[in-house]
Amino acid sequence: MLSVEDNERLTRVGPGTPMGDLLRELWTPAVRSASLEAEGAPKQFRLLGEDLVVFRDADGKVGVMQRQCPHRCASLALARNEGDGLRCIFHGWKFGVDGKVLDVPTEPADHREAFAQRVPVTTYPAREAGGLVWVYMGKRATPPSFYDFEFHFPPADALVRCAIVHGNWLQGFEGQLDSAHLNFLHSTSVPRARPNNIGVMLASDAAPRFEFIDKPYGFREAALRSMPDGSVYARIREVVLPYYSLIPGNHGEPRLVVVVVPIDDEWSAHWYYYMNPFGPVPQWYLDQAMDRSGADHDDFAADRGDVTNAWHQDRKAMKGGHFSGIMKNFVYEDFIIEESMGPIMDRSREFLGTSDTVIVRTRRMLLKALDDHAEGKLPFGIDQEIDYRAIRALAVRFPGETDWRALDTRNPSEFGFHLTDAAE
Repeated sequence: MLSVEDNERLTRVGPGTPMGDLLRELWTPAVRSASLEAEGAPKQFRLLGEDLVVFRDADGKVGVMQRQCPHRCASLALARNEGDGLRCIFHGWKFGVDGKVLDVPTEPADHREAFAQRVPVTTYPAREAGGLVWVYMGKRATPPSFYDFEFHFPPADALVRCAIVHGNWLQGFEGQLDSAHLNFLHSTSVPRARPNNIGVMLASDAAPRFEFIDKPYGFREAALRSMPDGSVYARIREVVLPYYSLIPGNHGEPRLVVVVVPIDDEWSAHWYYYMNPFGPVPQWYLDQAMDRSGADHDDFAADRGDVTNAWHQDRKAMKGGHFSGIMKNFVYEDFIIEESMGPIMDRSREFLGTSDTVIVRTRRMLLKALDDHAEGKLPFGIDQEIDYRAIRALAVRFPGETDWRALDTRNPSEFGFHLTDAAE
């Protein structure tokens, strides 16, 4: 368990907080690119406790700035998107994608330009990759190098979706890192239309052992389960701190990346990226992503319910054999569990076990990053040359005497012996 003081350090993300200042050193995903139309409606959003607005101008450039107009604080989500910038509908002040004040028509013409140069506007660098708009909210004049993740260079048929969850970002992220719950929470809700690696895992050892390889960006984790035939089923996940969990899949099949980002202290955005590094995204995978979920890619789980209706849990279905009674897409189960903990879970009340090794490890790494950042060090290797595109998770089954650390997750055929398909 954590102390109350350390729990506060890890969960509070507003301006001036230790974690908030650390996370502002990073490029952070904010909104879907497809949700922005050139000269279309601005989109309001909240990130790291700040109210912001994002828009695309006539040339396709994306701007991110404070939501309130610096004049009289009217919302710029209502602004006109005119050519090269946003024009507030209250008094006509206009702002470019870089935050520059382009027009202040309520001021006398003879000093309008000089006045515009003095108007303070909070704006942040933005760029697009992988179907998302990313924002840098730090104070450095030059943002860190951008992540060149494999999923930033997807085929056009990749799917990006978001769920807005009433729970702190850390409990969402920890939920993604918890491999042990898959044998229970998701045991009857994972799609079984085709043989998949999760199906194999659910039929195997419910108490995996965990081994790790430290990386500058975080760590590589192997959840190892013993199979009845003496082989080992390994789910080798990549964790890129502080947001990214690269979910294992069979070699040659699609991949899922989950990114959990703080909206503020009590709300988080869960980004789900369904892609295939081996070719087109198969229809069965897209169907699995959309199965029993909402159609709005900006908040696909908005229909999950809440504490007042027990998130629509079906007790009759539970008596009939469904483990959780949550009858929507299986990822809803994660969101509901996270919300059931309360907006900010009290980690001082936990009683952890062996299966929580990865949780304990992650918290220690985050706390160390906070200490290092307080001393002026950049976190998670962002000041180093890292080939993010080479990072890939893998689910694989192999003979029990084999050391998984020798495996190249991008080229498993070079492992030096025959790999048993995890889906067999």
